[in-house]
Amino acid sequence: MSTTAQTPASVTVSAPGKINVSLQVGPLRPDGYHAVASVYLALSLREDVTATAAPKPGIAVSVTGGGPLRIPVAGIPLGPDNLVARAAAALAEHVGIADPAVELTITKRVPVAGGMGGGSADAAAALLACNLLWGSGLDAAELRTLAAGLGADVPFALEGGAAVGLGVGDLLTEAPAGTPLHWVLVASSGAGLSTPAVYGRLDALRSEAESGGADPAPEPYAADPRVLEALRTGNAAALADVISNDLQPAALSLAPELVPVLDRGRALGALAGIVSGSGPTLAFLAADAASAAHLEAALRSEGHNALAVHGPVAGAQRTASKT
Repeated sequence: MSTTAQTPASVTVSAPGKINVSLQVGPLRPDGYHAVASVYLALSLREDVTATAAPKPGIAVSVTGGGPLRIPVAGIPLGPDNLVARAAAALAEHVGIADPAVELTITKRVPVAGGMGGGSADAAAALLACNLLWGSGLDAAELRTLAAGLGADVPFALEGGAAVGLGVGDLLTEAPAGTPLHWVLVASSGAGLSTPAVYGRLDALRSEAESGGADPAPEPYAADPRVLEALRTGNAAALADVISNDLQPAALSLAPELVPVLDRGRALGALAGIVSGSGPTLAFLAADAASAAHLEAALRSEGHNALAVHGPVAGAQRTASKT
């Protein structure tokens, strides 16, 4: 670790939301977790976290909504359990800052509890922002170690791009990606979905199926090679045939109002549609940028909270400070 002679008064870092282009989920383990084989794709919808030196010790968190998806922020916890506060506290402890004094302002653009890792993006952004604000000098490997302690998706938000996640999603391997792929996101107009609730519903559905004679879910040990090849070549049509999400039946069971939206997106020209992670955000794959823009406009004209995005994009990175 090194310390710089001068540190800035404020640092803003952005980090990307993500979708799971492919998500295989194994059976419930004795420790309460599920092994997964996931293919992550970082998207151009990004969160901002601004870290500002505070006049007295403490980690203060505030949040504002931003961006075209009109993300509501009421009810987001702002205490020490917020991931950005935990990220700042973890970094301070790691580098020996006994009484950190920082104000952390989150600009939310990724749907809250939407299956896109918005909280993980916030944590990644906070780690990098505080590292720069305090002149801590941690390198990428050290930041990744801290990120892994905050949640399975946080290391990917630091790295960005495309990656395969194994284990509980935290064992990351970079996945080569070709030309950008274009998507249209539709944020739910209702409440978000709890990730534990969706996994719990998945377990219940599987138990019911197994009692009727179905085979147990297999342990996932590798990502679908067809998905990786489509990503590598940037072939949207090929990817449309193989994207999948084992959590989708559970998410749709808990939020059945998503089913007609999925059907409508496909009818309007999407190559494929999928629930993003644990939902309820939907991601529609488009053939190209023009097709994504057309689909966004069509969905918006019908009252849906839609946005065209692309990926892969870079992970957490410093941006111009807010004024």
